[in-house]
Amino acid sequence: MSSLDVQNLRIAIYGAGAMGITLGAFLTEGGLKNVDLINRNVQHVESLKKEGAQIDLGVDTGKKRVTSKVRIGFPEDMKGQYDVIFLMTKQRYNAEIVISLLPYLKEDGIICTTQNGLPEESIANIIGTERTYGAVMSFGAGFIGGESRVKLATKVSAMRVRIGGYKNAGSKLPVLEEILSYAKKATNENFVTITDNLMGERWLKLSINAAFSGISAMTGLSFGEIASRHKTRKLALGVLQECVSVANTQGIKLAKMHGIDVAKLLGKKTPINNFIAYMVLPFAMRKHRITRSGMMRDILSGRKCEIDYINGVVCAEGKKIGVKTPICEQIVEIVHGIENGLYEMDYKNVDFFI
Repeated sequence: MSSLDVQNLRIAIYGAGAMGITLGAFLTEGGLKNVDLINRNVQHVESLKKEGAQIDLGVDTGKKRVTSKVRIGFPEDMKGQYDVIFLMTKQRYNAEIVISLLPYLKEDGIICTTQNGLPEESIANIIGTERTYGAVMSFGAGFIGGESRVKLATKVSAMRVRIGGYKNAGSKLPVLEEILSYAKKATNENFVTITDNLMGERWLKLSINAAFSGISAMTGLSFGEIASRHKTRKLALGVLQECVSVANTQGIKLAKMHGIDVAKLLGKKTPINNFIAYMVLPFAMRKHRITRSGMMRDILSGRKCEIDYINGVVCAEGKKIGVKTPICEQIVEIVHGIENGLYEMDYKNVDFFI
């Protein structure tokens, strides 16, 4: 593959839900026409074929909606082999899905996972580390109205994707960067950047997801509501401190968030650090204040959510190195209880931690 010929590559977005449709629409709008969106949902596929992808934009743009005629199909419609597959499914079935994709991946083809948590290892175990890449996506989107209509939960100007190679991977990063750069036209000039610290980026997002997505799934609150209420803000800080403790003990250098050294700020639980972190949190989440957890939407739709791959993976990684994560463990227990009908999704669940 060459960074000069991405228009000739075969590219797929596998698991094109709200986030995948958004990415596919923005790439298509930017002029990249060789992207196949793969989705199992019959209603989604039929609606996208008929109406195209409709992306409702944020308040920071003069354009209210992007409508893009994307290429969409079912997994059984896949033919031939791809150079790049963006994996955007839930993690629960990673091994099964990656194995099923092997016949459709060129010998030097790569998989770039955009999934939350720490997904790269499960993929690398099947296709090898040198073909495994990660994309950390800093924006949110969800379905509204019809099956092809998606609403951004993040300002267009704040949308970011950071890409990196897993362990010894890296030779295809320029190609991934050029592919994703086509979305700049519909988003912003800083949409995609290459990182040499993929795990630091992963752990930063995992920390935020564990704190805000986990609590959102438990309470039904938006990220902004969590950051603005005293009890949930304190709880979120407790989760962040557990995540930072695990990452620091593993020797992972967390990426900075809006220029803030999260590992330094939350690594030492001094009164002044705790106060600063408490005051900074609403500011840090301001661009994502209307976001509600995808896990929350899964539960409300009657589906199992990914709590085991968010807060649960923090607990699992902590156990490996002897770092306790009691808040994350409690959140996992409560969210599973909500899934199983033992608890209601309600703000009062915060009282379990008081």
